[in-house]
Amino acid sequence: MLKVATDFFYLTGFDEPEATLVLESNSSSRGYKYTLFVPPKDTHEALWAGECTGVEGAVSIFGADEAHSNTSLSSFLPSLLRSDHVYASPPPLPSPSRSSQPFHPRLPRKRSSLLKLFNATSDSFGDKDPPHLLIAAALAGEKAQPLEKEVQRLRAVKSPNELARMQLAADISSEGHAKVMRFAEPEKSEAQLAAVFEYHCAMNGADRPAYVPVVASGANALVIHYTHNNCLIEHNDLILIDAGCEHSHYAADITRTFPANGKFTPAQRDLYEAVLNAQKECVRRCRIEDGISLNELHRASCSMLTEELRQIGFRLSPGDLERKLYPHFLSHHLGSDLHDCPSTDRSSPLVNGNVVTIEPGIYVPFDNSFPSAFHGIGIRIEDEVAITPNGPLILSSKAPKEIDDVERACQGEN
Repeated sequence: MLKVATDFFYLTGFDEPEATLVLESNSSSRGYKYTLFVPPKDTHEALWAGECTGVEGAVSIFGADEAHSNTSLSSFLPSLLRSDHVYASPPPLPSPSRSSQPFHPRLPRKRSSLLKLFNATSDSFGDKDPPHLLIAAALAGEKAQPLEKEVQRLRAVKSPNELARMQLAADISSEGHAKVMRFAEPEKSEAQLAAVFEYHCAMNGADRPAYVPVVASGANALVIHYTHNNCLIEHNDLILIDAGCEHSHYAADITRTFPANGKFTPAQRDLYEAVLNAQKECVRRCRIEDGISLNELHRASCSMLTEELRQIGFRLSPGDLERKLYPHFLSHHLGSDLHDCPSTDRSSPLVNGNVVTIEPGIYVPFDNSFPSAFHGIGIRIEDEVAITPNGPLILSSKAPKEIDDVERACQGEN
């Protein structure tokens, strides 16, 4: 399944492979020239893979000032790389095969070796070299700066149009979670629940799953990234499902935990309430005026969960929470990528237009230092939260979360 580099798609909207974007500063009113290098139309290739946009379409459809065949990229690189300021974002280099040979006869395994081998201003590149190899030359010059951080600084702030797309992906996914709650019951399989979710999303306009879902029943929920999804569900199991769809190139990421038989046991209810209380308070704190960062929110979640667990009988030694019960971070940015804008500093304050997940969890191992009633229970509650001037906006609010709402959904009452 093709997924073009997200930074590239953000700047161009072009989602075909082997394409390159060049932005050059100039004296125009807009301030830059926009050039695309794209695969030329090829009758034989179209027979197998479908018609591509081609050079003319890159201008007429995608608004490029100029467009050229990607086979001509090599002739443009030397002059571009002689510019005073160069920012470059080459695509990831393909992994080498298991053999001892590099994946390209002229390309060493290590990027450091590549930078030593190629001179960015040389004419040693040919028209048949793939774009990833040609663009790698941009990093060989000492003055070349990485582009990712600059683009991701823009991507981290969502426009109203982006938020509308994310809301649609979240609505479809939230309704899918509610469908799974109604469908689930003992003796059904985790795989069946995953199929119900993905079927619902596909039938309601989603492009694809945003990631491989986690459908973890019982003690499987102690595995943070459990994706086997192949066990039968037992009567008193809790089911943790972490699943979201992708719509219009934007991902949803939602987690809910619910009882297989439609009713929380007392221990399950107590632990669920502990996580829920912390989760709701963390969401409430996502306010612009507080200038709070993801790091600060995570530290707050640890304090809240520690206190909540003590109230239900946990005796925690220093380090127990994050080492044994809550080993992951509270949040990440969300957008075109599931873990969006990874270069964004977690210590930076949240700003208008950010979209983040809030996902505390508690996973109680079979460890006698913790109350036995909670052994084997894993609970995570995850919402998508948009940061707005009016306070936090929960995009995933249609997925049942309050205990009464969850039980009603499981029993088919809403």
